[in-house]
Amino acid sequence: MSIQTNQTFQRLYDIVIRLRSPDGCPWDIEQTPVSLRDNLIEETYEFLEALDENNMDHIKEELGDIILLATMLAYMHEQDGHFSVGDVLEALCDKLIRRHPHVFAGEDFKPASSSEEALANWTRMKVEKEGRKPKDSILDSVSRGLPPLDRAYQLQKKAAKVGFDWPDAAGVIAKTQEELEEVKAACGNTVAGSANLSNNTLGNTALEEELGDLLFSVVNLCRYFNIEPSLVLQRTNNKFTERFKYVEKNMKESGKEMKAENLEVMEKHWNEAKIPHS
Repeated sequence: MSIQTNQTFQRLYDIVIRLRSPDGCPWDIEQTPVSLRDNLIEETYEFLEALDENNMDHIKEELGDIILLATMLAYMHEQDGHFSVGDVLEALCDKLIRRHPHVFAGEDFKPASSSEEALANWTRMKVEKEGRKPKDSILDSVSRGLPPLDRAYQLQKKAAKVGFDWPDAAGVIAKTQEELEEVKAACGNTVAGSANLSNNTLGNTALEEELGDLLFSVVNLCRYFNIEPSLVLQRTNNKFTERFKYVEKNMKESGKEMKAENLEVMEKHWNEAKIPHS
């Protein structure tokens, strides 16, 4: 198995070199680490979606895409002379061994009795063996490069680990309702008037702040019930897409245009789309 894995990775590495060569693929040649950033994020979410579906073929495919991007990104740096793909793998292997003394240090280090103890070893090795400065705040360990929704979720999880959390779900729900009321107030109590509302939303920093607080509270509600907000939002995105396409299809078949004047008809088809179809 190890020999086959080595050979397969070598094959992938050779393919990446070929794609990036002068007579390779124009698209691959033009890419940079920065240009592939969004691709990496997108592929990660597609993997999470496949994981959520528990579809093994889809999981295998999406994992391949992530490995391809990681290899491509490493090779780009190899091309620029910063480090090689092998350097990346060696550094990773060394770090895994160094941060798991309870596994690799033998009798010189007692085994970890729990996942919490293993995590403590991991954190301690970063400071003792790698000379990393301890974080000034537990929140500093949450990457600023995460998408805002995911960063909010991780920040809240870190805070909750040290007891900075609501005692019950009722408090989280009440806080979310409170933030919604503050959004309404920032709108100037014109939620029913779309014309007035549009005037309030342009350049209204107070409204932007309150909407941010509301989103943060909704993320916290997800976190409280151990639900990843990105995954449930992705499901809702997919659900909205399917239902909207149903509306488009039926409007086209009836010869009606998709426009505000036909909203009543569109809502009728929308409600039809919500009915489960066998």
